[in-house]
Amino acid sequence: MTSIAGIIDHTLLKPEATNLDVTALIAEGVALGVYSVCVSPSMLPLTIPAGSDLKVAVVCGFPSGKHTSLVKATEARQSIELGADEIDMVIDIGAAKAGRFDEVQADIAAVRAEIPAPKVLKVIIESAALTDSEIIAVCQAAVAAGADFVKTSTGFHPTGGATVEAVALMSATVAGRAGVKASGGIRSYATAQAMIAAGATRLGVSGSKQVLAEEAGAAEAATEAGAY
Repeated sequence: MTSIAGIIDHTLLKPEATNLDVTALIAEGVALGVYSVCVSPSMLPLTIPAGSDLKVAVVCGFPSGKHTSLVKATEARQSIELGADEIDMVIDIGAAKAGRFDEVQADIAAVRAEIPAPKVLKVIIESAALTDSEIIAVCQAAVAAGADFVKTSTGFHPTGGATVEAVALMSATVAGRAGVKASGGIRSYATAQAMIAAGATRLGVSGSKQVLAEEAGAAEAATEAGAY
């Protein structure tokens, strides 16, 4: 069984996070074999151990998305210059709710222009705050603007985080033209599995150690069951 560790962004975005907390996050991420660590831009640059393939993801316009496109683009460019491999930007949710999807697309495109390939752009749409039709329109705008992933949630919005239904709808909408990151509220291996089954190709998880411990337990149980 292939571990889900390889698609996890090991996340620490608490406002009170310190440099020591991020150092511990990196060490844990390396030990767990996750894909990346995801942090706030003020924590850059990070020191990744020599020989590690651990990537660095950084949020942008976080968590409200109510920054101007110029501010988001500048923040993204600076993060890339300071060593980020991936940028997770938040759209203007209000623009989406108002049906101004051309503005949403332009906002994403402004950030994309500052992230040269092969750097990765993920677009946080705050799916729990959107209707199905708004989710579809925002995902279409993200793909048109050159996003590499659409992402469910910041994990900070009062409407909630990722749902299986939203992930499935996002996956169907992008139809392989972009990845889908499920983030916000993934605290168990069962939930992670459900998100992957719905179409998630990346997971944002703060409690990665617990989720992966549950995965190991499930694998051990399956092995023992097969021995009888």
